[in-house]
Amino acid sequence: MMHWIRKGATLLLLAVPGVTLAELGNAPESDTRPDDLRVAATGPAVQRPVLRPEGLQKARVQQVATSDPGFRNWIKGFRSRAVAAGIRRNTLDAAFAEVQYDHSVIKLDRNQSEFNKQIWDYLDTAVSSARVANGRKAMARHSATLDRIETRYGVDKAVVTAIWGLESAFGAARGNNPLIASLATLAYDGRRGPFFEEQLIAALKIVQSGDVVPRAMTGSWAGAMGHTQFMPTSYLTHAVDFTGDGRRDLWSDDPTDALASTAAYLKHFGWKKGQPWGVEVRLPKGFDLVRARRSLTRSPAAWAAEGIRDVQGRAVPNYGKAAILLPAGASGAAFMIFDNFAVIERYNKADAYVIGVGHLSDRLKGGPAIQAVWPRQHRAISSSQRKEIQRRLQRKGFAVEKIDGIIGPNTIDAIRAFQKSAGLSADGFPTQDLLKALGG
Repeated sequence: MMHWIRKGATLLLLAVPGVTLAELGNAPESDTRPDDLRVAATGPAVQRPVLRPEGLQKARVQQVATSDPGFRNWIKGFRSRAVAAGIRRNTLDAAFAEVQYDHSVIKLDRNQSEFNKQIWDYLDTAVSSARVANGRKAMARHSATLDRIETRYGVDKAVVTAIWGLESAFGAARGNNPLIASLATLAYDGRRGPFFEEQLIAALKIVQSGDVVPRAMTGSWAGAMGHTQFMPTSYLTHAVDFTGDGRRDLWSDDPTDALASTAAYLKHFGWKKGQPWGVEVRLPKGFDLVRARRSLTRSPAAWAAEGIRDVQGRAVPNYGKAAILLPAGASGAAFMIFDNFAVIERYNKADAYVIGVGHLSDRLKGGPAIQAVWPRQHRAISSSQRKEIQRRLQRKGFAVEKIDGIIGPNTIDAIRAFQKSAGLSADGFPTQDLLKALGG
C-alpha cells in the first residue's frame, strides 16, 4: 500500500514499512481513491505445512512465462544463488512457474514524483474523519481479538489498529500484485537490485515454509504484504501464528495474524506499555527552538519547569524521558515525544507516518484533533529545491555532509545555524522563504 510520509520536513511517498527512502525513493502521485483507501518479536515455533509433491511436480514442467530474454537469463542465474541460500529446487519451480517480467512495476519504480506534500496535507488524509470512523468500527468488530493481542504483547490495541488503517485502510487495500513476479522484476531491473533480491529469497523461504502458496502471495508492487504490509524479511523475523492454525497468514480476510504480528514487531523493538507515543504541547514564549531536537531528552517535569504544558495547560505526566518535536517548524504543532515514538519509527522512519499512527490511535480512543494551526501558507518544496538548500548552505560554510535532498538531522542543524546567523527563527524547517533567504 502506497502512502505519503514525511522525511525530514516534507512528505514523500513510501511503499514499505521499515524501509528507508534511500532504499526505495518516491513513487508517483497517482492515488485518486477515497480518503480511507489512500495513505493507506518472533513467535513460537510451529509445524507448518509444506507444498504438496504433486503440485511441485506439475510446476516443474511448466516454462517460465516471460517475453524478456534478459529476465529469463537472470532467473537462471538467480536460481543458483537461491539454492545456495537454502531454497529447494521444487520450491523455485513452483514459485517461478508463471512469473513474468512486470513492466508496470518498473514504471512505478522509475517514474518518481519530484514534488512532495507537507505534513498537514498528509494528516488531513491519514487521520480524516472517514478513517477515524472506519477505524472505530474495525476496533469494535475485532475487539475480542485486539484485546487478546494487547494482553499478549502489551502493545496498545489502538496503535496496532492505526497501523492497520494507514497500511491497508483496515484491510480494504492489501495490494494484489503477485509478489514473486514483482520482486523478481525489481531484483532484475530495479534501482535497488540487491535489496529486492534479498526480499525475493525471503519470499521464497515463506513459500517453502508452507505459510502461503505462490499464487496467493500478493501485495504492493514493492513487495509489502498483507493487512499491515510486512516486507518478506520482516515477516520471517516477526510474523506470528496467533490463530494457532499452523500458518502465519497475513493475506486472508481474517486480520488476526497480521495484527498480532504487528504487535509482536513493536514489542520486539521495545514498546513500553502505558507510555504514549507523544503528547501535543504548547511552548512558552521565548522558548529556544534549538532545544527542540531528538537528541535532547528530559523528564516531563523538567520540561514543565521550562513552561511547557499540554494543550489543556497541564504538566505532562511522567511517562519517561521525552524530547520536543516541531514537525512543521515554529508555526505548527509541537509534541513531547517518548520512547514509543521511536518504536513506531521502526515500522516506518518518517516522522509524519509516526505522528499519523499516533494521532490516529488517539482519535480512535476518543481523543481530540490536533489543536495547533498548521502553517498552510508554506508550499511544499521539491527534491531539487531541498538539494539547492543544501548546496547554498554548504557554499556559505555550514556543515552539510552531502547533497541528497534528505532533510535529516545534519541538514536541520545546518539550517538552524544559518537561521541564527541571519536573525531568523531557528526552527530548522525548510521552506520557500528559507531558500530565498539563502540567496543564490
